[in-house]
Amino acid sequence: MQDIEPFYGWEKYYVAADDPQSPFHNREYNYQQYENTVYDYYIHPNWDEIGSETLYCKILFADYELNFTVIELLGEWNDTLHNDIMFFKRNVIDPLLSEGINKFILIGENVFNFHGSNDDDYYAEWFEEVEDGWIVALNFRDFVQDEFTKYHLDYYINYGGTLEEIPNWRTLKPKIFYEGVNRLIQRRIG
Repeated sequence: MQDIEPFYGWEKYYVAADDPQSPFHNREYNYQQYENTVYDYYIHPNWDEIGSETLYCKILFADYELNFTVIELLGEWNDTLHNDIMFFKRNVIDPLLSEGINKFILIGENVFNFHGSNDDDYYAEWFEEVEDGWIVALNFRDFVQDEFTKYHLDYYINYGGTLEEIPNWRTLKPKIFYEGVNRLIQRRIG
C-alpha cells in the first residue's frame, strides 16, 4: 500500500497545502519516514489524515469560483466501527463548505471496502448543506457501490450509471473534468 500515491498530475494547478482555504493548509509531509497505516500496512506519506484509523484523503483540486472540489480517498471507509463519515465530514467537508464549496467529486478507486451504518445523519447533513450543489462518487468498486446502495447512500450521493463514463479522468484538466461531471449530474437532476 505504500506504493499507492494520490494523483499528482494536477499539482501544477493546485496544491492543498499551499491553499489558505484548504483544511490541509501548511501541512508538511515527511517523505523520509512512513508513519500512517491502514490495518498495519504503511501508506504513502502524501495521503492526508482526517482523524480516521482507516480512511485517508487528498484534495486534488478546489475551485472557489466554480465552487467545486475533487477529493481522492484511500483505505477502508468504515462507518460501522470508526464512524469515518463523521471524521470526513467534520475535518474535510465542513471547512470546504464554509469556503463556499458545494460540489464534491469523490474518487474512490483506492477505497477497498465500505462498512455502512444505519445512522445516516452526517450524509443527510452534508446533502442539505450543499443546497444547489451535489456530491458525486466516481470509480468506486462495484461491491462498494452495492454497499452504498444497501445503506441508502444513493439518497445523498450520486454514483454509478453514466458517471462511470469518465474512466480516464486523469487525462483531463481539472476544470474540464468538472464540466463533464457537472453535465452528467445536470442531466440526472433535470
